[in-house]
Amino acid sequence: MDYYTLVLGSIFALSFLYILSKILRKGSKKLPPGPTPWPIIGNLHLLGQKPHISLANLAKIYGPIMSLKLGQITTIVISSSTMAKQVLKNQDQAFSARFIPNALQAHNHYKFSVVWLHVCPQWRTLRRILNTNLLSSNRLDANQHLRSQKVKELLAYCAKCCQEGEVVDVGQVAFKTNLNLLSNTLFSKDLADPFSDSKVELKDVIWGIMAEVGKPNLVDFFPLLEKIDPQGIRRRATFHFGKLIKLFDGLINERLEEKSRFSSAKSDVLEDFLYISEENPEEINHNHIKSMILDLFGAGTDTTTSTLEWAMAEIIRQPEIMEKAQAELAKVIGKGKIVEEADVSRLLYLQCIIKETLRMHPPAPFLIPRKVEQDVEMFDYIIPKGSQVLVNVWAIGRDSTSWEDPLVFKPERFWSSDVDMRGQDFELIPFGAGRRICPGLPLALRMVPVMLGSLLNSFTWKLEPGIAPKDLDMEEKFGITLAIAHPLRAIPSPI
Repeated sequence: MDYYTLVLGSIFALSFLYILSKILRKGSKKLPPGPTPWPIIGNLHLLGQKPHISLANLAKIYGPIMSLKLGQITTIVISSSTMAKQVLKNQDQAFSARFIPNALQAHNHYKFSVVWLHVCPQWRTLRRILNTNLLSSNRLDANQHLRSQKVKELLAYCAKCCQEGEVVDVGQVAFKTNLNLLSNTLFSKDLADPFSDSKVELKDVIWGIMAEVGKPNLVDFFPLLEKIDPQGIRRRATFHFGKLIKLFDGLINERLEEKSRFSSAKSDVLEDFLYISEENPEEINHNHIKSMILDLFGAGTDTTTSTLEWAMAEIIRQPEIMEKAQAELAKVIGKGKIVEEADVSRLLYLQCIIKETLRMHPPAPFLIPRKVEQDVEMFDYIIPKGSQVLVNVWAIGRDSTSWEDPLVFKPERFWSSDVDMRGQDFELIPFGAGRRICPGLPLALRMVPVMLGSLLNSFTWKLEPGIAPKDLDMEEKFGITLAIAHPLRAIPSPI
């Protein structure tokens, strides 16, 4: 046997052994632990009406990384900060694709949405356009006067209720404030009357979308049922999406008509989007514009409203927290004054309240579902190609290994804590982390403290007669967002 034959034989033998060892190692890996699936339905019967709670309880049995079979779909549930860091940071790229709920097939929204598109050149372009024209520090600073004006209108409405002895529906007025803030930023006009007591139809439409997308849908678990749509979820989602798209179509056409008749241009986000579309139609078209606006209204009104309502409910339940917050506000900015964005960094207890609210009541109990597009190794397990991955943020915020007395609303826990909400501390990730972190985070972190602080610095709040603070109903309403089930109605008294 000559030298070259020996070398080639050795290389072949070593290559064979290497491949064999990889196969054997892969074969020794397994799915994360989880409950035994039933035939056909798998573990669907374990979800219940509030899946975030059901899955948190199952994680106590099977561990912080758990696998279930939901119909035909392998689902991996992440329930600890350590596992979340692995998915959202250490292996972010492998877990960056979206699992698209069937409800989002309505009007093909998922094909144009910056929230639901997979990571791709189009997604990067849309994300850049969104950040540059709305969510950058410079643009947020430039629009600060709009936010301040909308908070003044909110306070004026509450003052009117004080004078007339009326109860304030906290979620309703917060929604109007957020809706008008966004609509002025995007379109330079209000979409709701801030001084009217009438219900806002748009709130029902937006909540309808969030509820349908967040509902357990048989089609998502059994794709063969797609044409049947047995629960009618896609049909209802199509109806709700259609209402918003019709509204946005009207606003875009109105603006295009104005542009054709007048030479002056408005200084708002719609104007910027339309300009980009005209100059670079390959980057963004009208479908992208409508989908981005729809994403902003969904994420920017429903989630911010929910956070403010939960915060007010928790504060009213514990009057001593309200007193502490009001004492800080009086000392730092002066009693009765509106809170400006520049004040927030000095209002440490107010920041603690918001962090504690987002810990116990994250806007979305599960981060938007991920999907793995190839087998992924994670610790001693394999996450199979096509699996859905759910990060249970609600469970992580109530994990007793990370938080002392996790079921108690205690803002003081953050006094001496450096834990932040911007996706670096995985014990508290209400907005997610990594490349798919919520793009609206910078706006939310400006708007919520200003609204909450201003409401607390202008009024003292109590419940309607006959309802003691400790009896306030804190039941959750499950959807893609987690709202308070029974609207918070409170009576303001001027400070």
